[in-house]
Amino acid sequence: MKKILLVSLILLEVNFISAQTADKMWNIGLHGGASQYSGDLGKDFYRTDQPFYGFGGVSVSRYIGSHFDLNLLLTKGDIGHSSEEGYFFSGLSTGTLNFRFNITGTDAVVRPYLFVGGGVLMFSVNPTSDKSKIDYATPSAGGGLNFRISESVMFQIQETFFFSSGDDKDGVNINSNDVFLEHSAGFTFNFGNKKDADGDGVADRKDKCIETPKGVMVDVNGCPIDKDGDGIADYLDACPADKGLASLKGCPDRDADGLADKDDECPDTKGETTLKGCPDTDLDGVADIHDKCADTKPKYKVDITGCPLDNDNDGVINEDDDCPDSSGTPAMGGCPDSDGDGISDNKDRCPDSAGVIANKGCPEITKEDVKKITQIASKIFFETNSDKLKIASLTQLDELVIILKRYEGANLIIEGHTDSQGKDEYNLNLSQRRTESVKKYLMANGIFESRLTAIGFGESKPIADNSTSTGRAKNRRVELKTEY
Repeated sequence: MKKILLVSLILLEVNFISAQTADKMWNIGLHGGASQYSGDLGKDFYRTDQPFYGFGGVSVSRYIGSHFDLNLLLTKGDIGHSSEEGYFFSGLSTGTLNFRFNITGTDAVVRPYLFVGGGVLMFSVNPTSDKSKIDYATPSAGGGLNFRISESVMFQIQETFFFSSGDDKDGVNINSNDVFLEHSAGFTFNFGNKKDADGDGVADRKDKCIETPKGVMVDVNGCPIDKDGDGIADYLDACPADKGLASLKGCPDRDADGLADKDDECPDTKGETTLKGCPDTDLDGVADIHDKCADTKPKYKVDITGCPLDNDNDGVINEDDDCPDSSGTPAMGGCPDSDGDGISDNKDRCPDSAGVIANKGCPEITKEDVKKITQIASKIFFETNSDKLKIASLTQLDELVIILKRYEGANLIIEGHTDSQGKDEYNLNLSQRRTESVKKYLMANGIFESRLTAIGFGESKPIADNSTSTGRAKNRRVELKTEY
């Protein structure tokens, strides 16, 4: 039986046609096939070594939804079995009502389905005559395939299992209840017709637009009315009285700028859709009809009137203003000069003290203070082989702090040197640590780290002979240099 079903599937050619639907809600089928038995005498399901027991049947189905229908199946035929365990034969008639679930939708070419239901099983021969010849299918179940042949004709293959409520129709009542299987194939036919599927008052056989939405006015052909003749039905046309474009929902566009005239502030001049259809000659983002500065250069950002921005109102446009948020003068690039030294505040390291260009706007250090810094450097001493400052050095560094605060634009370079005693690496590390000690002291007393640079040179830059104690003493030194 498996081979027969497989060959039927391979040889069948099908075409796409609509299925049983709300328009064809009823279906009648003619079926035929073979019956098999499973019970106390054996299991015949899908075996080919038993005699052929045939049956015929009819079905009636009622459409419920796109995936559901109700099916009444009536069959009449024979059932039997022959084996070493025993023999029985009987006529078998069935009547079942099944709820069927179609896995694919109504527009599918092939529609597999499953069903479940119940009904009666009627036997013509009853080995136990003292009992009724009727059992019940509790339940009936199965599945199958429907293939579209034409609009109204389908080819169907189905497997139906009847789970009997009794266990004595084979003459044996030992184990579980008997089960019967029917393999069937046949043709089914859809029928029924709605006169006006879309409810527009035009019969389907005359309706050229059968999917018109409900409530929409139609012409004699059942198609939506289009008063302006632009191909856009009135119910979809944003401008039903004016012939227009489909891309604009039926509205006209005189200047062809992609914006419907009803939404275009400049309907006769081609413009930008982002500017409500108006042109923008200087490309500053403000439409010409609103632009008070229509010749603005592309590099300038503008306000709502189309004029370049000048945040600080100093007469210098932001893009040309080095200080756009501080009012200045054109001569200073739009920046202020608070101390009046001719150096704009944004370039003046000492904006509140008049200075010179050479010192980046800061006052020049006096010769006396330069000399004093040199003297301070010569009086900075450390504990032997240590980076710890001697107490006497702290007073000198306090004076250095006062001078550095007087000239806030000046930076200080701290250089450390040693004599040649000991290893080079040790001396280099010691000199660096000593300069860092000076730097840390100055920072602790209010000098910003950004103004201080500490460099250790070790024994690499002697100023005296390292072979004498006097020379070595001179070489162990700290040098202080100022710069801007």
